[in-house]
Amino acid sequence: MTITQLEYVLAVDKHRHFGKAAKACNVTQPTLSMQLQKAEEELGVVIFDRSKNPILPTEEGSQIINQARTVLREYKKIFSIIDANKAEVRGDFRLGVIPTLAPYVIPLFAASFVEKYPEVKLTIEEFKTEDIIDLLGRDEIDAGLLVTPIQGENFIERVLFHEPFSVFASDDHHLLKKTKVKDKDLDTSDVWLLNEGHCFRQQVLNLCKLSRDNGLHDNLKFESGNLETLKNMVINSSGYTLLPELAVLNLSKEEKKHVREFQSPIPTREVSLVHNRIFLKEKIITALEESIIENLPDSLTSLKKKNIEVISIDA
Repeated sequence: MTITQLEYVLAVDKHRHFGKAAKACNVTQPTLSMQLQKAEEELGVVIFDRSKNPILPTEEGSQIINQARTVLREYKKIFSIIDANKAEVRGDFRLGVIPTLAPYVIPLFAASFVEKYPEVKLTIEEFKTEDIIDLLGRDEIDAGLLVTPIQGENFIERVLFHEPFSVFASDDHHLLKKTKVKDKDLDTSDVWLLNEGHCFRQQVLNLCKLSRDNGLHDNLKFESGNLETLKNMVINSSGYTLLPELAVLNLSKEEKKHVREFQSPIPTREVSLVHNRIFLKEKIITALEESIIENLPDSLTSLKKKNIEVISIDA
């Protein structure tokens, strides 16, 4: 089998569709199909069950796919070794970022990073935490910018900063009458949450000691993957939500009137760059780590660990 054939196998496994896989590989569908057929004939096995919709790997095919992923990972290390031994920081780098960080963190460092390191081709995409972990395991991204700690002994977590939470409450809400908010002040009946799958949602649940099904109105079920939407729901309705510090810094002067900070120990989330333990793009990720930290606002870099409490992302 050739490296190209292995890449086609993984593309079909990812997309579960020959046409989409061919498009992703920048080849025609007949070309991809022919190469897969050659690979199957050479191995004497059927890798994909074409009678299924979507296409599924056979039992033997699943084992071959796992091995193909390992072979390609080792193959790509050759080029990473070459780049690592060059003086300049260079190479391709794919970064996954969770949605509650992306709008606030990416603008802090992206422009200055690509200007400083023109030989790095940086691709940034938004994914939920579970998807980033899956993509890291499949070597489809190089690193993730997400909330930690996560469960996974195969990963290295480079802690970048701790980000405080603040209360964002509607007009005349009782929390706005306080100078500083305590955990016990949080009313569990009127909090707006992100939808399932967001680690920030789970942290709010843990901080507020809420059940998973708690809601603001019995006759309203609202789900959002966007902190901006939650903020607007609070302003135009009632209740409150929690916002991370970088989101608070982006608020207008008028919107900041809805914000109340927590008293010490301040609930925070831990934000890290996460990558596989077997990792050769050391120069790029170190440069990325330094770039993010250098561009953080003072409100994050001046935090004292003794004054914070990291809220778990575990259910």
